[in-house]
Amino acid sequence: MSHTAHIRSHRKPRRSASTLAMRAGVAGGVLGTLAVAGASGSANAAEPVTQTLELPTLTADLAAQAAQSADATEQAAANYQLQAERDAAAAKAAKEAKADLAEAKQKAAEAKKKAQETARKEAAARASRNADRTTLSTTASTGSTSTSTSTSTATGSAAAVISFVKAQVGKAYVSGATGPSAYDCSGLVQTAFKQVGISLPRVSQDQSTAGTQVSLSNLQPGDILYWGSAGSAYHVAVYVGDGMFVGAQNPSSGVVERPLSYDPPTGAVRVL
Repeated sequence: MSHTAHIRSHRKPRRSASTLAMRAGVAGGVLGTLAVAGASGSANAAEPVTQTLELPTLTADLAAQAAQSADATEQAAANYQLQAERDAAAAKAAKEAKADLAEAKQKAAEAKKKAQETARKEAAARASRNADRTTLSTTASTGSTSTSTSTSTATGSAAAVISFVKAQVGKAYVSGATGPSAYDCSGLVQTAFKQVGISLPRVSQDQSTAGTQVSLSNLQPGDILYWGSAGSAYHVAVYVGDGMFVGAQNPSSGVVERPLSYDPPTGAVRVL
């Protein structure tokens, strides 16, 4: 027996290969199981983490997109409504403009027609006055009394009017005067007819429409002669027969008796 046999060896006793293999297998199995469990656990743990981190981001994006879409839809609707209102206003304005244009055209046509009718009447009146003036000039130059009545045949009110105006011949012409020492044209006529109880307007324009319009080819003593248009006459006188009239002519002539050919009148009115 060796002298060291009683000393316990410091080395660990050898284990059998089978024991080591078994333990290694067990350890490997345990490690494999742990690895699988770890992997499975990691996978299972990763999914909630992924959901916890990603879901809020996706939800916020979707909410923002939904809000933007809603805003865009609302804005588009507002734009459509505004455009519809503008289109309606434009259509209404166009309709009104069309109606105004039609009315303006109608008024213009009526005004044109009226102007043409007025021009036609004025032309006819001028032609008639020219014909009457020609007749008066011929009558005055020949002394014919075929179209006029002499003062000797005037009776009643006409004779009184004629007598009055003849008595004023030679008196002065003063604008606005009505006698007894001076007259203007309408003042003489008004005062003459006042002698027989007939009240005439004061001015020539109104006196030219005071009675019945008569033709210059059918004058009678006492008719009122006027120069200018009826209603806008600028001078009046009294027809005294035999192709003569008496009137307050102007400041230089005063009240005079003249033949119709001296200044042919435009028309005449009869109040007696």
